[in-house]
Amino acid sequence: MSLLLKNGQVYYKDKLQNLDILIENDRIKKVGNDIDDNAQEIKDCSGLTIFPGFIDTHVHFREPGHPKKETLESGSRGAVIGGITGIFEMPNTSPITDNIEMLNDKLSRAKNSMHCNYAFYFGATNENSNKLDFLKNLEGCCGVKMFVGSSTGDLLVKDDYYIEQVIKNSPKLVSIHSEDEDMLISRKNNIEEGNVKSHYKWRSVECALSSTKKLIDFANKHKKKIHILHITTKDEVNYVKEKKTKFVTLETTPQHLTLYGPDIYDQIDTLAQINPPIRTKEHRDGIWRGVNDNIISIIGSDHSPHTREEKKMSYPKSPSGMPGTQTIGLIMTNYYLNGKITVNKLVELLCTNPCKIFEIKNRGEIKVGNFADLTIYKLNKKFIIKDEWIESNCGWTPFNNFSVNVSPYGTIVNGKKVVWDQKLIDKNIGRPYKFN
Repeated sequence: MSLLLKNGQVYYKDKLQNLDILIENDRIKKVGNDIDDNAQEIKDCSGLTIFPGFIDTHVHFREPGHPKKETLESGSRGAVIGGITGIFEMPNTSPITDNIEMLNDKLSRAKNSMHCNYAFYFGATNENSNKLDFLKNLEGCCGVKMFVGSSTGDLLVKDDYYIEQVIKNSPKLVSIHSEDEDMLISRKNNIEEGNVKSHYKWRSVECALSSTKKLIDFANKHKKKIHILHITTKDEVNYVKEKKTKFVTLETTPQHLTLYGPDIYDQIDTLAQINPPIRTKEHRDGIWRGVNDNIISIIGSDHSPHTREEKKMSYPKSPSGMPGTQTIGLIMTNYYLNGKITVNKLVELLCTNPCKIFEIKNRGEIKVGNFADLTIYKLNKKFIIKDEWIESNCGWTPFNNFSVNVSPYGTIVNGKKVVWDQKLIDKNIGRPYKFN
C-alpha cells in the first residue's frame, strides 16, 4: 500500500515547509518537492499542516476494571480523533498492573482494539521493588510508574527504603507521581467538606516540593534517570533548574498550563479536581517559565476519566481526574499559534522529547525510513471544543466551549489513515512501541 500526501505544510528538519510525503506500507519512503509517483492513493493536503505524530505519554484508560469510564478502544478513539498517534497507559487499573501476567493481559487487550500505538507502564510496589530486571527489553512496556503519594487506585510506595529501591533497580525509566504521602496524611485537617478549593490547600506546594527534592537526591545518588510527572509548582521548577541534574526530566499537563485556582473551581467546581491539584495563577506562570527555559521536557494529558455523575459528588467524595488525550494536541498547538511557544518547542514537547527520553525506535521525526505516524491539523481555523465532541466514555472535558485557532483533520498511524477529515477511517491498527 502506498499513500502520497501532496502540497502539505510539513514540519521537516526543524521547520515548516511545503513538501510532499510518500508513504509505502508503514514507512516514510520519500520527502521532497513535486514527488511524482504512482501511489495507490494520493491526497491533496493544501491548507493542511503535517507534524510528526504527537504522543500522549500519560493516560489512564481504566481497562480492566471500569469500562463505563473508559476502555482501551474508546480512549484510543478519542486520542486519534484529536490527532494523537500513540499513548503510554498507566498501571492503576483494577486489578493493578504490577506483575507480568497483568501486563501481558493489557497487551493482549490492546491488540486489535486500539486505534493508536501504545505502551503500558509497569506499576511499582514494595513487593516488586527489587524484581524489575525482566522489564529491560520488553516490547510494549514504556517504563515503571511509581506513586509516592496516594491517588486513584491501589498503587502506593510511600517508604523511603522502597522508593529508593525502585529507582535503584529499575532497568527502565521510572516515572513518578510526586507528593509526600506522610504530609498528605498529616494535612487531612485542611479538607473542608463541600469546598473543593480546599483540595490544593490539603495537597500543598510543600507536599509536592518535599517529595521532588527526595526523588532527585535518590536519582543523583544512584545515577539513575527518573521522570517526574504532572509538575504543578513554580517551586519544583526552580529547584530542578538550580540543581541542574542530568538524571531528572519533568512533565506537566495542558490543564496546569491553562487553568488556575481559585477561578477554575468557581467555574466548574469538582470537575477541576485532580491530583496534584490545579493551583494559583502564580504557579501556572511558573510552570510556563519551566517550559520555555527547557526545564520541563514533555507535556502529557494525565487523561483520567470519571463519569460526570461521580465528579458531581460533593467534595471530597468526588474523585480526582479529568479527560485530556483528545484535546492535548489542539491546546498545545494553539499555544504555538498565539506565540506562547515556538513550533520547534511544540514538536519537542509532544513528539521529539517523548521519543528521545523514552528511547522509542524509528519514530518522532518525519524522516525517510521512519514509521509513518503523522498528526495533521488545519491551522488558523477556529474550532470550539465541546463536550459533545469528546469520544471518551466519560463524555465531558474541562475545556468545554474553549475556542482554539486550530482544527483537527487527520491522523496517520503506521502509514494508514486512521482519521481523515475528522472521521474515523481505519480502525484497530495500533501497535506496541519498541524501545531501545
